[in-house]
Amino acid sequence: MANRIEQALKQKNGGNQSELARFIGVSPQAVQKWVAGESEPRGANLRKAAEFLGVSEVFLKFGMEATPTETVVKHGIPGARSVQALDDDEEHPELVRIRKVRLHLSAGIQGFAIEQEEEDDNPISFRKAWLERRGYYREKLIAIEVKGQSMEPGLYDGDTVVINTADTKPKDGEVYAVNYEGEAVIKRMVRDYGFWWLVSDNPDQRRFPRKQCSGEMCIVIGKVIHKQSERI
Repeated sequence: MANRIEQALKQKNGGNQSELARFIGVSPQAVQKWVAGESEPRGANLRKAAEFLGVSEVFLKFGMEATPTETVVKHGIPGARSVQALDDDEEHPELVRIRKVRLHLSAGIQGFAIEQEEEDDNPISFRKAWLERRGYYREKLIAIEVKGQSMEPGLYDGDTVVINTADTKPKDGEVYAVNYEGEAVIKRMVRDYGFWWLVSDNPDQRRFPRKQCSGEMCIVIGKVIHKQSERI
């Protein structure tokens, strides 16, 4: 973890440990020990460190350095694979292709295993400059298929969405992929009465009622940043 914190901190602000310490509310000496590998941030400190550095808690704890073909124990799930983008297109080196995957989840586990989808549809590509301007890390982006009708008319069954797994802090009104009781769902996060709720865009709220998001049964996988749809 020490190396990941140090690298992320260098990318964030050139390695200024004092800024991280002030943001979290700990002493500079505590951050020095994290970077030196003498101790590790836990609980709220880990969440705040990930928020400041613009990465996920899962990345800080476990890393994502494995190759796409390497099967390892990651994110607390045996057989989980690292999240990585496809190789650059040799004919179009300015583009980054995002791999489409299936998610395999377990209830109460902060992580996921992924399985490569067959490339039978249009690939999703972004220009490197577009990703850089928005602060997205290519290895943190995955694409998954939308299932069901709960997010219509914004998202239809069969649409593809790109998820930024580095952005797991809920924001009111934004759409996220969530591990809800071991199932991958796409929902809008809404803050109401001091709680977070998973809300469907489908106006038929009797079929798709909102559900409270709290505890280990509701874990944010990442924010939806793009959609690909054949519906107009």
